[in-house]
Amino acid sequence: MNRFTQFENKTIAETLIEKALEFKANPLKNNTKGQGKRLGLIFLNPSLRTRVSTQLAATNLGVDSFVLNMDKETWALEMQDGVLMNKNKVEHIKDAAAVLGGYFDMLAIRAFPTLTNKEEDTEDFTINQFIKYSGIPVISLESAIRHPLQSLADMVSIRESFQEKRKPKVVLTWAPHIKSIPHAVANSFSEWALGCGHDLTITHPVGYELDEQFTQGATIEYNQKKALEDADFVYVKNWSAFNPYGKILKVDENWLLKESKLANNQQAKIMHCLPVRRNLELSDEILDGNRSLVQTQAKNRIFAAQAVIDAMI
Repeated sequence: MNRFTQFENKTIAETLIEKALEFKANPLKNNTKGQGKRLGLIFLNPSLRTRVSTQLAATNLGVDSFVLNMDKETWALEMQDGVLMNKNKVEHIKDAAAVLGGYFDMLAIRAFPTLTNKEEDTEDFTINQFIKYSGIPVISLESAIRHPLQSLADMVSIRESFQEKRKPKVVLTWAPHIKSIPHAVANSFSEWALGCGHDLTITHPVGYELDEQFTQGATIEYNQKKALEDADFVYVKNWSAFNPYGKILKVDENWLLKESKLANNQQAKIMHCLPVRRNLELSDEILDGNRSLVQTQAKNRIFAAQAVIDAMI
């Protein structure tokens, strides 16, 4: 981050939020800045909003972008150093990343966690292998532990939706799911909300505590009803357990967020990163109602990515 020396009078977050809002007002204001630059979008996992929004952001800046679905369209990559490659992995990350570093000016990587190897995931092993061997700037399109472009878009959405001269009360609430889900969105949202000075409460069942490195300074509340009181923004997201790592724990309470749970709080806006399993994570009535900011968040993904690519250029 320290290479962005022009931002020294503001935090990086504040500068990027303001830049994203400028691009939202005028998406083509720097449409020739990236001419001659090439961005490689490397997906090791599925994507909809991240893929399209980042391509649109690059196009708005005049940057040529190229998408590689490395889980389907390229050679299987060996990520570990010093191994005998006598199994099903065809190409080593050393070679693949170095080639990509020679082809592109920037890379953007999406790589989910294993949810089985806690040490490897918490070290952000896969994305750091690309950083190590590509030799060019790398943007995270979601890694094992963070989803920073999503969180930047979330902060942009809060900034433009909250006009009062006080800290907003922001609640991150756990939601049910049918499978183990990564911690990246919850981690990043916590990190950014706290970094932006918001009053953050995290509510979840016992056993679903997040990695403390992302939640220092937040209020942890196990009673969802109490947590929702006076909330200005409620971010709904599932995540698996951190201890035991990647597991789904038995939960007896009903954690689905419905309108009835917000009957005494008319001002609360509801957020979700999408995709969402309707009526499991979040009810139709909220998703389709006036409280919902989910489509605003999705659109702001373009301008969040644009602010970051502009800064990288």
